[in-house]
Amino acid sequence: MLRWLIGGGREPQGLAEKSPLQTIGEEQTQNPYTELIVLKAHHDIVRFLVQLDDYRFASAGDDGIVIVWNAQTGEKLLELSGHTQKITAIIAFPSLESCEEKNQVILTASADRTVIVWDCDTGRQVQRVSCFQSTVKCLTVLQRLDVCLSGGNDLCVWNRELDLLCKTSHLSDTGVSALIEIPKNCVVAAIGKELIIFRVVAPTEESLEWDILEVKRLLDHQDNILSLVNVNDLSFVTGSHVGELIIWDILDWTMQAYERNFWDPSLQLDAQQEIKLCQKPNDISIHHFTCDEENVFAAVGRGLYVYNLQMKRVIACQKTAHDSNVLHIAKLPNRQLISCSEDGSVRIWELREKQHLPAEPVPTGFFNMWGFGRVNKQASQPVKKQQENATSCSLELIGDLIGHSSSVEMFLYFEDHGLVTCSADHLIILWKNGERESGLRSLKLFQKLEKNGDLYLAV
Repeated sequence: MLRWLIGGGREPQGLAEKSPLQTIGEEQTQNPYTELIVLKAHHDIVRFLVQLDDYRFASAGDDGIVIVWNAQTGEKLLELSGHTQKITAIIAFPSLESCEEKNQVILTASADRTVIVWDCDTGRQVQRVSCFQSTVKCLTVLQRLDVCLSGGNDLCVWNRELDLLCKTSHLSDTGVSALIEIPKNCVVAAIGKELIIFRVVAPTEESLEWDILEVKRLLDHQDNILSLVNVNDLSFVTGSHVGELIIWDILDWTMQAYERNFWDPSLQLDAQQEIKLCQKPNDISIHHFTCDEENVFAAVGRGLYVYNLQMKRVIACQKTAHDSNVLHIAKLPNRQLISCSEDGSVRIWELREKQHLPAEPVPTGFFNMWGFGRVNKQASQPVKKQQENATSCSLELIGDLIGHSSSVEMFLYFEDHGLVTCSADHLIILWKNGERESGLRSLKLFQKLEKNGDLYLAV
């Protein structure tokens, strides 16, 4: 474990002057992360981080190992070895509130076609299942029913001991790529360009068997779905390889908003030509979403877009937020956004409001202005003309964290312990609030001096 103090921003390092990438100077006055701790334990790409409680997290990746860490100190607590190939999914399975014994477990799936349940307190392998016909790509927990679902070529329902309760028939060779829980004991599964709603049926007096039923198929995406996230109690959002953003009603599964065309709006061709002749697909692929009560934040290619749920329009964007694709984003409580990229950087943004002057009309083609396209013709209501004094926002770069030498796959945010990032360089980095850490060290020194009797008050 290495602890470093850092104090500067990113050097341009050969960027052309005309590069649209926003940079920040050496004095990052609004960036609190001025210390870092480098954690070395993995031997291959670290792809996953999962928070276990207020001070612990687990990491996993292509070496098949799971490491449990202390987020405050960077101490390695446990090493969980059992998979023979890379890990493809990991999820925490918390105990029910009514359960007296609060044992925290995690589930891991691997390309070796096994799923393992681990006890996070002891490192013990609780259960192992290896009856899968294909690799499990995603896991989700239905907390109310105390069951877990695994998605691959089939969708399976398991109890806490990994007893198979029920499963679907073979879905497709593509397999389930993402799963989320929605109300009424239902889940949404992304399979290629389709969304399928399934309902998990628990045993009753009439039927003692578990069952999983297909309820509905949503076929509105034109290409493979890359991201699927719950927005709030009312809606969820999906994003595709060709830049389609769709917001869905979480109860009746109807489309609430549909936006497309993150490419150059000057290319107004017919629908089939648009996808072929637009920018490179990676430039418009929606890799990740995060949300708050007001906005959906989308990682689109190398850019960041802020879509307001009430206005149903983009209110801010950074088309070139990073040099390469943005892989993961998260919203912080103080109107800040963090993003990480294939270029190895982690960047902090602040969403700032800016008021249009009354004499300045807001462009009616707002999505075209930001690189979006026309509004979906299927939308139930026409988009209202924006008021002339409507408020839009900007994303301002306030921090640039340079520590990884390769793609940063994802990160976790701890309110009390800072930021945790994982990378293809096999490293995990804890980014610490320098001012807070300095205060904690001073307090510990003060307490030690007081305990040893070496603290004297000046007369």
